[in-house]
Amino acid sequence: MNKIEALMRVAPVIPVLVVEDVAAAVPLAQALVKGGLRVLEVTMRTPAALDVIRAMKQVPGAIVGAGTVLNPAQLDQALQAGAEFIVSPGLTPALGQAAIAGGVPFLPGTANAADIMLGLDLGLTHFKFFPAEASGGIPTLKALMAPFPMARFCPTGGITLATAPAWLALGHVLCVGGSWMVPPGPPDPAKIEESARAAAALAKS
Repeated sequence: MNKIEALMRVAPVIPVLVVEDVAAAVPLAQALVKGGLRVLEVTMRTPAALDVIRAMKQVPGAIVGAGTVLNPAQLDQALQAGAEFIVSPGLTPALGQAAIAGGVPFLPGTANAADIMLGLDLGLTHFKFFPAEASGGIPTLKALMAPFPMARFCPTGGITLATAPAWLALGHVLCVGGSWMVPPGPPDPAKIEESARAAAALAKS
């Protein structure tokens, strides 16, 4: 089992986090970890993202990575902040080669056969399917799984607690990404922990 697959198998859901205020980082991570979701994707969509990664890494049990990484420069910034894995919305040769050269667990975004073929050419076999629902949902991913039996996926985008089980029932899906556990606004640790517990309890068939 390679490094990214091991991370994808820690829990059935990877929380996708957009955190505006670094002060929210530690209580948010503590609530998610306590609820059973240890692998945390902090998106690079906010000015606070790098500081949020640094803060969350101090939470015992948390495995903190960077999401929405678009290019090698952002990859370097994320790794310097301590990111333990990298997620991107898409895949370019430059980003893929930089991630591979850095030896970092990498989950690139794919939405079609060409994306997956590019990843396979780079030696990658584990992908984010993004945006999952907008790209055609389960029927599209099922169609893509047939010619690429070696690929494994983490569908992300539009998935909810109610729809996650159907995705997790697909044989090549190891986990899903989602943001439903953490609604916008100041974090409510008790509610986040409850939502995380429900997500962590989802069965991977």
